Amino acid sequence: MNIQLFLYLFTLGSVVSSLLTEALKKAFNAIPTNIIAFVNACVVGILGTIAAYILMGIAFTLANIVCILLMTICIWIGSMIGYDKVIQTISQVKG
Repeated sequence: MNIQLFLYLFTLGSVVSSLLTEALKKAFNAIPTNIIAFVNACVVGILGTIAAYILMGIAFTLANIVCILLMTICIWIGSMIGYDKVIQTISQVKG
């Protein structure tokens, strides 16, 4: 994965994940928004990156599989929209 592909997938994935997170927050009021953002980012990040790899003919090497997982984490953090959600997640993990 080169930097251009990373930035493209990160930007597109974060936007899609943010929009889906906002829509799902309205439907599921009882679930914390950072958990919704995480699950949503996993789906968007993993499936989006795999789809891009397939469409571009990129081989699934160990390095590219690690990039898929790292892309998911980047999209999750990018889609949480704000520092307060990151702090909320850290406090939930600690507690």
